[in-house]
Amino acid sequence: MFFIEVILPLSLAKTFTYRVSEAEFHFIKKGMRVVVPFGKSKMYTALVLSVHQNAPTLYEAKEIHQIIDEKPIATEIQIKHWLWIADYYMCGIGDVYRGAFPTGLLLESETIVSHKAGIVVNDSELSDDEFLIYEALQHQSSLKVQDIISILNKKNVIPILQKMISKDIVFLEEEIKENYKPKLVRYVKLHSKYETDEGLNQLLEALKNANKQKEIVLAFFQLQASEKKPITVKKLIEISNTSTSIVKALIEKEIFEEYFLQHDRVSFKGERTDKELVLSIAQENAFNAVKNSFFEKDVCLLHGVTSSGKTEIYIKLIEEYLQSGKQVLYLLPEIALTTQLVSRLRLHFGNKVAVFHSKYTNNERVEVWRQTLENSEKAQIVIGARSALFLPFANLGLLIVDEEHEQTFKQTDPAPRYHARDAAVVLANFHKAKVLLGSATPSIETFYNTQAGKYGLVSLTERYNNVRMPEIVLVDLKDKHFRKRMTGHFSDLLIEEIAEALSLGEQVILFQNRRGYSPIIECITCGHVPHCQQCDVSLTFHKHKNQLRCHYCGYAIAKPTNCHNCSSIDLTTKGFGTEQIEQELSALFPNAKTARMDQDTTRGKFGFEKIIDTFKNREVDILVGTQMLAKGLDFDNVSLVGIMNADNMLHHPDFRAFERSYQMMTQVAGRAGRAEKQGKVVIQTYNPNHNTIQQVTNHNYAAMYKEQLYDRQIYKYPPYFRIIKLTLKHRDFDKLKEGSMWLYQVLSQNLGMPVLGPEEPAVSRIRNEYIRTILIKIPHNLHLGNTKKTIQKMLNSFESVPPYRAIRTAVNVDFY
Repeated sequence: MFFIEVILPLSLAKTFTYRVSEAEFHFIKKGMRVVVPFGKSKMYTALVLSVHQNAPTLYEAKEIHQIIDEKPIATEIQIKHWLWIADYYMCGIGDVYRGAFPTGLLLESETIVSHKAGIVVNDSELSDDEFLIYEALQHQSSLKVQDIISILNKKNVIPILQKMISKDIVFLEEEIKENYKPKLVRYVKLHSKYETDEGLNQLLEALKNANKQKEIVLAFFQLQASEKKPITVKKLIEISNTSTSIVKALIEKEIFEEYFLQHDRVSFKGERTDKELVLSIAQENAFNAVKNSFFEKDVCLLHGVTSSGKTEIYIKLIEEYLQSGKQVLYLLPEIALTTQLVSRLRLHFGNKVAVFHSKYTNNERVEVWRQTLENSEKAQIVIGARSALFLPFANLGLLIVDEEHEQTFKQTDPAPRYHARDAAVVLANFHKAKVLLGSATPSIETFYNTQAGKYGLVSLTERYNNVRMPEIVLVDLKDKHFRKRMTGHFSDLLIEEIAEALSLGEQVILFQNRRGYSPIIECITCGHVPHCQQCDVSLTFHKHKNQLRCHYCGYAIAKPTNCHNCSSIDLTTKGFGTEQIEQELSALFPNAKTARMDQDTTRGKFGFEKIIDTFKNREVDILVGTQMLAKGLDFDNVSLVGIMNADNMLHHPDFRAFERSYQMMTQVAGRAGRAEKQGKVVIQTYNPNHNTIQQVTNHNYAAMYKEQLYDRQIYKYPPYFRIIKLTLKHRDFDKLKEGSMWLYQVLSQNLGMPVLGPEEPAVSRIRNEYIRTILIKIPHNLHLGNTKKTIQKMLNSFESVPPYRAIRTAVNVDFY
């Protein structure tokens, strides 16, 4: 009897045993995919964990359907890492497998297959089965795998579909296609022969009788003098009130030359520059310090102020690791950042850079997966968001986690709820690789580890080129309101600063961490506020679409004309989001071009790039945005950053509110003055003497760290305690209340540590499900693994109580 042990891509904690023949037994290796039947009629792509000869005791082992791969598609270390994640973050190994694999490699009987439009297929190239599927898709837009099984009258159609996907005839329904052509902008410049004084006289002589053409040339000179940046045809026509035909005539006369500029995205055709990267003295010292730190410790924190040139140090390090034939993984917190970084890395490493994140289509992700597995030339450096951690690295030497303090490195839903920074440290340990964490505002846990001697620490205290840190100005909103010096949500000081920056041709960034127009619409007569029907939150008003939306479940209604409660027509908005600021700006600065960057404007694969490109090309003067702006974007022409309301973040019901606020404000402030001159930051607040705001103003990380550490110790929070958060959800309020109380009592009786709860979170109902949370605080001196085993046992017994079986529990380890 021969058996294999497999993981299924389902939320199951255990592995399953299937029967194989002797020939298959000798062929199959750990890390290959096989198609297996599961349940009554479903087929899944499972991953082989091991081959053995022990029959399962509890059930009769079924036979596998067939083997998909000829050689393993996942590596040993990778699977070992998955098992660690499943164990540490208390989730099923199936969850990790499903989260790690690109969907293109995980066909199952529920997948929907569609035909690619506009593709001409040569019938003679298709096998009979492929032709039948192709023909069926001509009559129907899409088919389920189940349907295809009945068309072909075969149980096993997954390999046929795999072939058709690789031939690019069909695609899986999970992807969203977006057609985005690169934007070419037409610019003009004066022909070189007219650049001297004599040339100018000749030019005026040539245009003596052509008044229209003369006007355009004069307008061109005016623009050139005032703007000092490339001039687009569009702008030239706007200013001189003429038509394109006259510009065309000037180009034909060889007075103007036209040229096109394009900033493209994923097609990285970045030519390699052979220009040697020269580090400043401070960077050189930091670079050597990092290398020395790696001799003693596996993890090192590079604590460099914003705009100190951390990326150059990373590039230098990557060069050294590539020379020794190792692969490098570069993790970023936000997909928006990959664009900027990739173009910088392409300049140094040409075609060795691959990108992996969720906005890529299935086929692109499968491609990167295979390149990484084969250690191909094209994937020596992999840049990606947290999911890139799961790629099958053959020879990993260095992991860089940039902006390591970012909360987006933590996956919240669905499981596995892992933290990419912590999982990266473990992965590096398995590969015997080194980890470099970089941040201007390190998280308290990481900094604590450096102080405790667990990680190395290298500091960079000056900005690149000795640019000074931005000057921070505080505006007291109470005082400004009292003196009637506010226009909408702008203080007089902020308006003056924006006007000055615009007059100098510089760009401005405004930060408000709320999207939409305003978070609340209230009736003045009776005080009624429209709430979401399925969640416990007020609806946010989006003026652009004239509707009220729930930001938790997507429920939306048209904007009411009168109160739903008392029919009064006096409705007012409270609070403000990015949309409202954008609207106020167009009234205050009608000539400035504004753009908005938040979740509503960056949907789709290239949403970020479109906005970042237009801002970088200086087509936009003022950019308003949410926390997406706080990540390490690099714009050299921004001289002013405005934080519209700093108090929003400070009063969040979360033990990390002050730490997060400090990080967010410092990061946003760091976008200012990255080139020659010192930038300026205006922070509007009702509470200018707040400790955290003062620490931001003085760039004092050490004071913030000390103060927060003191609080954390008293109130039993990380880094002194580990926290596990249990979230229970159910549609029946009373049943949930009773069940959560039962679980809480069992936990607090059996664990000798603080258990808090069961409490209703601030948003206590989402999508018609009520929510309760329980916090377990584990002291550092207790064995973490044993405690988790105990908790898991109690959760298992909770699930076996019949009335509570319907309550969904989610375990979130280190939820912060």
